[in-house]
Amino acid sequence: MSNFDLSSSPSHITAQPIIPLSDSVGEFMVKFWGVRGLIPTPSSSTHRYGGNTPCVEMYVAGKRLIFDGGTGLRILGKTWQQLQEPLEAHLFFTNSQSNHIQGFPFFAPAFVKENSFHIYGTAASNSASIKQCLCDQMLQPLFPYPLQAMQSQLQFHNITAGSRVNLDDVIITTALVNHNQRSVGYRITHQKYSVVYITDLQENLEQMEGDGIFQIIQDTDLLIANATYNPPTAYNHQATDLHWKIAVELAKSANVKQLVISQHHPDDNDDCLDQLQLEIQSMFPQALLAWEGLVLSVGK
Repeated sequence: MSNFDLSSSPSHITAQPIIPLSDSVGEFMVKFWGVRGLIPTPSSSTHRYGGNTPCVEMYVAGKRLIFDGGTGLRILGKTWQQLQEPLEAHLFFTNSQSNHIQGFPFFAPAFVKENSFHIYGTAASNSASIKQCLCDQMLQPLFPYPLQAMQSQLQFHNITAGSRVNLDDVIITTALVNHNQRSVGYRITHQKYSVVYITDLQENLEQMEGDGIFQIIQDTDLLIANATYNPPTAYNHQATDLHWKIAVELAKSANVKQLVISQHHPDDNDDCLDQLQLEIQSMFPQALLAWEGLVLSVGK
């Protein structure tokens, strides 16, 4: 699968080679480490797009940001270990469901005492904080080592939909995406450029959700969103099953310059996703499907 050609597009997004994110490759970079929804799906039929659950890295004005900690976070962590320098990063969770947090216990840099991580998330549907959710999944018998085994400096920040986080001149704003799952979306803004990361879009948005989503995605350079789909037990591929339609409609109505659809369904193999991308681009040419290792530059 070739990189997306945007030479004729007014978008600020251009595809880049797969290289470590740093100042040497750009001031606002986005890399996908996990693009699968619900459950990891490693197989010979998913190797081109990838089978790891959600994890997106952003390098913005010298700051390292991570969005969601699915199994792709483990691979990201192994890459960061090669930097051989103390790390400071900010990890934002859209919600506390297992596919968004299951890679955190395997995030190797968190076990290095010289490193520092700021962790942000909303309360889960049972009112548990993001710290409690991460801690609970590392308790026996689920995991052999508790959260306290992580020697890095961990600072937890409880946020709510509508919160704003200022990291010098990088601004992160939030909005409610899915009330039932307590999922929030993030808009990351640096100077005049922005990227929005949202998950858990549902087909029938409540007005409160729709208003909040529209507000943060309006005129963004890059929207990363999921396609909606039925529960796994009821899922089947039909020509009329346009489960990506809500993301495309939102992108069109909000003047989004580039759309990337991620968190692919476990049943969608590489060939299925190839066909799906063609269908989506027939409706919204400035769109592509995420694959593990995809790197995009914002502002060039």
